[in-house]
Amino acid sequence: MKIALDPTPFHHSHTLLEFPRVAADLGYEWLQLTPHADMIPFFNHPKADDDLVAAFKKACADAGVGIASVLPVLRWSGPDEDAREAAVRYWKRAIQITVDLGVQTMNTEFNGRPELAEQSERAFYRSMEELVPIIEREGLTVLIDPHPDDFVEDGLAGIRVIRGINSKNFGFVYVASHTFHYGNRPLEIMRAAGDMLRLVHVSDTMDHNASHGLRYITNPPGNAVRVHQHLKMGDGDVNWPEFFGGLKEIGFLDRSDTVMVSSVFAENETNTATAVFQREAMLSSIKQA
Repeated sequence: MKIALDPTPFHHSHTLLEFPRVAADLGYEWLQLTPHADMIPFFNHPKADDDLVAAFKKACADAGVGIASVLPVLRWSGPDEDAREAAVRYWKRAIQITVDLGVQTMNTEFNGRPELAEQSERAFYRSMEELVPIIEREGLTVLIDPHPDDFVEDGLAGIRVIRGINSKNFGFVYVASHTFHYGNRPLEIMRAAGDMLRLVHVSDTMDHNASHGLRYITNPPGNAVRVHQHLKMGDGDVNWPEFFGGLKEIGFLDRSDTVMVSSVFAENETNTATAVFQREAMLSSIKQA
């Protein structure tokens, strides 16, 4: 299993090419390449040319850090057909960047719109018709998280949608911070996913359903909002013994093709100390599982 750093908390203080050295200095051997304005931004066409891709690959080699996964977030399930077609084009470039970086794993979100779930699912499978042959040809693994505000948010439902692609090149991402949007049943989801679960994001969150749904109050009442955080371990309500125990039970912790990512986004002011804390807490939890 690879233990990786998501460098998002360092986007404001470091350049893209500095991320590998940051990860190495914090004791990480791997990093996750998440959306960045200079590489693959959110929802828009990748901005890296071949020279920048090569420079980033060299920076990783110089720092002794590998790229565990590439994470694009694009509207490939968008119910708007123009946006969906554009996202497929962007995905093709993101795939090429991943291949050129020498990375085999991509992870992403379902996207689409929850209020247009049926239309978004149709759009998703339409995109799969074009992208699956390319992904299979390149030998990539694409792992998907049912993110809050996606057209599918429940963990078990997300597994069913991925299974419907009918390709061994696709699998599931479990994001601990999304536990309470998944349905708050991590063991059931992990067991159902089995070998499909190949990447997890480790960060804490509060249970937004707690206190009879009054943990968080938005006005006016009934707003269609999704609330969650990406806090460091121990600052929220995630049951970490259950989380790591479930990963141990399904063999995730003992596989060479799985990835565990520290993805704390709420601690920019303490990003260095938090990244070190996360690495040590993950290693300790793995030993205790």
